[in-house]
Amino acid sequence: MRVAGVGFNSAATPEGVLAALRAAETIAGPVAALATLRHKSDRLTELTAALGLPVSGHDVAGVVTPSQSDRVQALFGTGSVAEAAALVAAGPGARLVMERVAQGGVSVAVAEGKTQ
Repeated sequence: MRVAGVGFNSAATPEGVLAALRAAETIAGPVAALATLRHKSDRLTELTAALGLPVSGHDVAGVVTPSQSDRVQALFGTGSVAEAAALVAAGPGARLVMERVAQGGVSVAVAEGKTQ
């Protein structure tokens, strides 16, 4: 299954999140699910309701990511929320097919794994 991990700030709008997801799918192909931080999953569900994709929330502390943000590391214990959420949601052995791409306060990364 291909999962888009999404990191976003409090100013994110549905239009901004959808534009970032569409841009990611142009690069990585269609996704079957969305993932983010556990405490932001309800907000991501609201922002992406038009897509009808399942949204899951995860604890991403300790997940090693190719992208590194000192600020994100200090806040969440990983270098990239988008990459870490995508990897966790896609399941054991998942791999990134697209590293984090940021656009207008929204970061998206795509992982592929065997999670059904």
